[in-house]
Amino acid sequence: MADSDLIKLYSGQILALATNIPHRERLASPGATVKKRAPLCGSTVTVDVSVQDGVISDFGQDVKACALGQASAAVVGGAVIGRTLAEIETARDQLRAMLKDNGPVPDAPFDGFKVLEPARDYRNRHASILLSIEATAEAMQQALQAHCA
Repeated sequence: MADSDLIKLYSGQILALATNIPHRERLASPGATVKKRAPLCGSTVTVDVSVQDGVISDFGQDVKACALGQASAAVVGGAVIGRTLAEIETARDQLRAMLKDNGPVPDAPFDGFKVLEPARDYRNRHASILLSIEATAEAMQQALQAHCA
């Protein structure tokens, strides 16, 4: 990877998102907690969710990731409150397709992932970018299952 490629990848928008992650505080009594780790780079994200009436009512995350993973977590944190499991899973699948299959940017309110389009060419960064949305989907599934049990 050339220096100019790295500069392009770590744009000002990505770095701004990485330094301003919403919902950085863990929840005291979450409905579910999921921790995900990207084996290649060691990035980790721990997500807490509370679900009420089928939507995320509260959200917290602890993000220990590269700038790309942090930027992705910022997009997730800014969009998850009030979302259903179907919306979270759609955003996850659309983000994965955007990165791996040159698919379109995820639908609103997750269209902030557009800033991560340059990462398509860097497959070794995809796992870190997907951590927060994957952990959120899994945590919401668990919270809904626990609520129904």
